[in-house]
Amino acid sequence: MVDRLTRITTALAVVAVAGVAAIISYRHAYELVRSHGETGTTARLVPFTVDGLIWAASMVILDASRRKQPAPALAKWSLSVGIVATVGANVAHGTSYGHIGAIVSAWPALALVGSFELLMTLTRNAARVPDEEHTRTEQPEPPHTEVEQPAPA
Repeated sequence: MVDRLTRITTALAVVAVAGVAAIISYRHAYELVRSHGETGTTARLVPFTVDGLIWAASMVILDASRRKQPAPALAKWSLSVGIVATVGANVAHGTSYGHIGAIVSAWPALALVGSFELLMTLTRNAARVPDEEHTRTEQPEPPHTEVEQPAPA
């Protein structure tokens, strides 16, 4: 029960942090894309391509892990490029406010990627470690053997 509660509360914390960080990181990327000439639908969708790449790569790596196969090189590369792109976009958004502004702007992207990868780690490990409730085995009862009584003489 404790293992399950730990996984649930950790997943909730990760989802909460990732949700907040995703909203802020999206806004930073959207504003960056808009300030560099894209408008309308394109400006709104480009940030999703970055986070979508991270999501897709993470899912492929998770799938490989659950099947006990090595992660495909393209998935690792895509995850790395996606992380660099999302952190880079957030840093670029904050550079007009100096080094501290760049660091502050980078934080949501780092929190998003970190949270998401923690959730993937939790998911991978949950597949490997059975829940303690399911690992308990009941002791089998010893077989009943009836002892024959000698016939009265």
